[in-house]
Amino acid sequence: MELHLATLLYKLGLFSARRAWQVIVSWILILGITAGLALSLGGKLTTSISIDGVPSQQVVDDLQKTFPDASRASGQVVFHKTDGVFNQEDIDAITSALIDTQNLPGISEAFNPFEVQLEIDQSVADLAVGNKKLLDAQAKVDQAELELAAGQQEIDAGKTKLAGGLAEIAKTREELSANLAQVNEGIKQYTDSGASPTVQLLGTKAQLEAGLAELAKQEAIANASAAELGKAELELAAAVEEVAAGKLELEKGRKDLESAQKLIDASANFTTVSNDETVALATIRFDKRGTELEAGTRESVVEYLKEADLNGIEVEFSQELTQSFGDILGVGEIVGLISAAIVLFVLLGTFIGVSLPIFSAIVGVGISATITLALASQIEMTSTTPVLGVMLGLAVGIDYSLFIVNRHRRQLKSGAKLKESIAIANGTSGNAVLFAGVTVVIALVALNLTGIGFVGLMGSMGAIAIVVAVLIALTVTPAALSLIGDRILTKKERASISTPAKRKKAATVKTSKAPVWATKNPWLALAATISVLVIMAIPLSEMRLGLPDGGSEPTDSSAYKSYTLVSDAFGPGFNGQITTVLELNEPVAEEDTLALQAEMASALAGLENVTAAVPAAVSDDKKTFLFQVVPTGGPSSVETEQVVYEIRDLNQMVEDNYDGKIGAIGITATNIDVSDKI
Repeated sequence: MELHLATLLYKLGLFSARRAWQVIVSWILILGITAGLALSLGGKLTTSISIDGVPSQQVVDDLQKTFPDASRASGQVVFHKTDGVFNQEDIDAITSALIDTQNLPGISEAFNPFEVQLEIDQSVADLAVGNKKLLDAQAKVDQAELELAAGQQEIDAGKTKLAGGLAEIAKTREELSANLAQVNEGIKQYTDSGASPTVQLLGTKAQLEAGLAELAKQEAIANASAAELGKAELELAAAVEEVAAGKLELEKGRKDLESAQKLIDASANFTTVSNDETVALATIRFDKRGTELEAGTRESVVEYLKEADLNGIEVEFSQELTQSFGDILGVGEIVGLISAAIVLFVLLGTFIGVSLPIFSAIVGVGISATITLALASQIEMTSTTPVLGVMLGLAVGIDYSLFIVNRHRRQLKSGAKLKESIAIANGTSGNAVLFAGVTVVIALVALNLTGIGFVGLMGSMGAIAIVVAVLIALTVTPAALSLIGDRILTKKERASISTPAKRKKAATVKTSKAPVWATKNPWLALAATISVLVIMAIPLSEMRLGLPDGGSEPTDSSAYKSYTLVSDAFGPGFNGQITTVLELNEPVAEEDTLALQAEMASALAGLENVTAAVPAAVSDDKKTFLFQVVPTGGPSSVETEQVVYEIRDLNQMVEDNYDGKIGAIGITATNIDVSDKI
């Protein structure tokens, strides 16, 4: 099979050499077609990465349905004053700039760090005032209860006294009524006998009747007093109810203050202005998800704030605002090409020899990159996707072409004929090129097995670049070598084969028959090789994979400066904040919202290696709650990774206590998920 494949490659090389211009023009036409497709289809690349199949992305997808505003993209802006602390003029300048930034297209909110810090400080002061008011209110309630108790005692005493008076009146009435009955009986006896009652008897009757009348007056007064006592008792009952309501309100206030205290304790280390008042951290929130932002939206924020009049205050931007892979052929690739050209010139000694591998690589990269851009109109791709293809295409394009060129040069110097040498080089070195390319393609396509969409897509597009590079090397290189002729050699090398005699002499190749050390000691060589490989592989046990953060950016970049400023001023955890999402199956009552936020913030802040936990947002239906968790370590630290795992471990508690689930999102959580997935 290998011989048959070598024969096919030999024939392909000979065909390309004989029809050089047709082959080269065909590839240039292919490049034109793919470029036209890329331009006409208008493929759009995004700098935001979505990673299907990982926990953080699942939470983001749920948020998009239940709380769309929470899934919007955001970034941080760092204001740094190098010559003293922020004064009012500085604060006014930054405030004005952020207000104008919020009015830019695509911007939803620009949070002023000084206003946020003022709210944080004010909440602490308000809590102290609230506690004092609570104590005052408690004292008033206690005093009211004492007064009510005293009033109740007075009413009870009055009722007792009144009851005694009424009983005495009743007893006296009974006695007077009995005496009056006797007097009336005596008067009746006098009347029945025809005699007149005595004056004394009539006087007694008058006295008794007057006594009963007086008792009636006293009873009326007592009844009026009883009515007054009843009214007072009703008023006292109303006052008791009012005090009871006050106690309930007081208890609610106490619980609210306890919740507020928990929130303040949980967020005690969260600030937006550094303690030395030289660094302020603002947050810019966009109106769409990162994958949906129009081109230039992030850049507009950076450009505006860079040009804003900020009294000489330095402004830096987080990776989320500055990260861009839009330049498919960047400075790094250009430097790489120049370096490759220098190495090739040292190796080949001719400018035309240098240009051939580079030309082949550039044509191949152009075709593969434009194919990728054309496909981007139908498939969502990140900006890194074509960049990977460019890097791989340039590397292997030069390498594969050089394989064939180098073999052809050796054969020419050995006296071989031009086209025959090209065909043989294609059939031999081309064989190695083909197998090397197939191996790389298999490895790249296998990236789809990671289950991470954008990684698999990068691998697939990179594989296209390799396939094109192999085809270019096996066709364009032989065609170009045919057109170049013996100019692929230096003048000195051409002179050494300028006559038949010299070519015959050059064909005599001297080879050493002395065996090399590895063939003389195969087992020792194998053991030494394995030992070296094992030693070199030791660092793999500590290797942690993931997405780059601001600390891995170039040291002169704004993202790196922002990362460093934030780490120094606030702590490394502020660069790796973890957005935590609490999703409930049933909505929370309005009056219970604060308590739930306080309980969850306390639980999150209580995790190991957590600096602060702050409520960030609540959905309108009161079923989704967002918290910002600030770890003690940076976004790539082992401690922060452990925090993400511990947040997810709270799911059982959340399910039992709140009938919901909890998850972590953001670049830090995504980075950890990618590391686990890979």
